Amino acid sequence: MKVSEIMNKAMVVEDDISLKEAAEIMSEKNIGSLIVMKKDSIAGIITDTDILKNISNLSRKISQFMSKSIVTIEHNEDIDNAAQLMAKYRIKRLPVIKKGVLIGILTATDLIANSDALNEAFFFE
Repeated sequence: MKVSEIMNKAMVVEDDISLKEAAEIMSEKNIGSLIVMKKDSIAGIITDTDILKNISNLSRKISQFMSKSIVTIEHNEDIDNAAQLMAKYRIKRLPVIKKGVLIGILTATDLIANSDALNEAFFFE
């Protein structure tokens, strides 16, 4: 199964919004992360955990707290590769790209929901 078959739409924001604004968007959309864009490229990702860790800084910009080392995956990769990347980097969310352009996001929850399609050999290596 390919990443593009189970990915979700990514919610995108600019890097100049506050943590409070990010929290409000996540709450309203019932999502756990936002992809932060600067012009046409991914600048970072801000998660609900990042916000909780910095709850006393809600008026500050997300650019100060977002993760900037972003691991991405191509849309046509197999979900087994996505699971391996998430395990290797200890992350729960992977922005999905197509020819370098953001087209979606894949979460650990998406993988769990489709675990029957994962290659069991991965888990026993």
